[in-house]
Amino acid sequence: MADDHTSQAFGIYGSRLASLNPTPTLDKLANQGMIFDNCFVNNAICVPSRAAIITGQRAQTSGVIDLEGILPPEKQYLPKEMKKLGYQTAIVGKWHLHEEPAAFDYYKVLPSQGKYFDPDFRIRGDQPWPQNVVKTNGHSSDVITDITLDWLKNKRDPNTPFFLMHHFKAPHDDFENAPRYDEYLKDTFIPEPASLYDNGNNGSIATRGKNDSLTRIIASSVSHRNVVRNQAMNIYPGTDVYKKYKTAQEIPVSEHQKFENTAEEKEYTSSVYQDYLKKYLRCVKGVDDNVKRLLDYLESEGLLENTIIVYTGDQGFMLGEHDYIDKRWMYEESLRMPFFIRYPKSIKEGSRTNAIINNTDFAPTLIEMAGGDRPGYMQGKSFKTILETGKEPEDWQKATYYRYWMHMAHRHANPAHFGIRTKAYKLIFYYGKYWVDTDDPKAEWNKESWGNDFTRHTPVAWEFYDLKKDPKEMNNVYKDPQYDSVIADLKEQLIRMRKELNETDVNYPHIQKVIDKHWDD
Repeated sequence: MADDHTSQAFGIYGSRLASLNPTPTLDKLANQGMIFDNCFVNNAICVPSRAAIITGQRAQTSGVIDLEGILPPEKQYLPKEMKKLGYQTAIVGKWHLHEEPAAFDYYKVLPSQGKYFDPDFRIRGDQPWPQNVVKTNGHSSDVITDITLDWLKNKRDPNTPFFLMHHFKAPHDDFENAPRYDEYLKDTFIPEPASLYDNGNNGSIATRGKNDSLTRIIASSVSHRNVVRNQAMNIYPGTDVYKKYKTAQEIPVSEHQKFENTAEEKEYTSSVYQDYLKKYLRCVKGVDDNVKRLLDYLESEGLLENTIIVYTGDQGFMLGEHDYIDKRWMYEESLRMPFFIRYPKSIKEGSRTNAIINNTDFAPTLIEMAGGDRPGYMQGKSFKTILETGKEPEDWQKATYYRYWMHMAHRHANPAHFGIRTKAYKLIFYYGKYWVDTDDPKAEWNKESWGNDFTRHTPVAWEFYDLKKDPKEMNNVYKDPQYDSVIADLKEQLIRMRKELNETDVNYPHIQKVIDKHWDD
């Protein structure tokens, strides 16, 4: 798994970037197995996504709803289940679930996000977690691969099957590539999304404010649009704008005015976009090359054909679409996860499916592929039969549920929302409040959490996209009467899914109040 490696940054997903051939190794690997075109995250942010993968559970069941959520050893279900089946278990690289990954037989993991260069790693040792730390030299993608190769060569029992989670830090921001890639794409023009300059009818009053007034503080941008946080502040070390973030509270209401995208501004935005994408894709290149090192080792040891290889990201990522950076959104580029599996013994080469899966389905599937049964406490479903037959069962899930809880966080400032995504449609409800009732004088929350605007209530709105007609989500047609019956049906599905998945707001009455008031808007 890579961190924030989005489907646009592959050849196999046919995006505007595919012609750059950013992932030759991964594309080859994908084409030797099954590619999933409709794999979606439950919450497009690192910690909740990783918790869903480890537990097979939704946020309120696992207890991990945001970046501060923890996953104690007793809830580290996937390695526990694999060990029951006789597998050695190991995790290398990014963990980010705060408590010790003690359920694994072996771990060597980054502290929280970790560093791109000369990263420290936490290991099992004489001192209590997290005090056992070793230092390394080099770029994290190379070092993480070195550690994995060392474990495969020298630390595992060759007579026992293994389950290994190899997790890159890259290409998470702030996109620091190994020096050998500094010239990669240097003189190449990176194709730009049209929505970088004109967002059309994407969004709603919830994401834009009345007359686009809130666009200056909502949704971190490539352009100068967002005055609190934009990409130049992240990618130009040594300049007078680097890390010079503002806070939304200090922006006077008089500045809540629609952004004027002048010719000069478009030229600036293009320049930042080009630098942003090149930094990002250089990190992706490092991931791709290091995956080749892993595959070469497996092949040289005669292990390649007998190893189930899964590749994914922990969510998608906005690469300038809608003039957005980062993830968190339910929009496609953030919601969609790259996902493919190679296993020649039971998965046909060159296969592809549009069956809907989400990251809570990963653990049940891997457990069944390893010879076990899906545990009853896991909410995800195994798609093993899809892998083996290439066919989607008639009773397979027709939709996926999404929930982003971290309202107006980290100066990225995404309003909290939930929604449903089918193969044809997407319905999103922005309820505009933090999960703690910040209006309650007795309420407690982490007021030191970095760059947050939790107390701001943003406008409530629905968004609806016809993905067949509008795959780039440029036209919110929630108010179009021709979709009234479709939207009504999706709302019924949402009610059922939220109940079945233990994702209602019964424990958050201040949010339920908003839902009740605006459900029929």
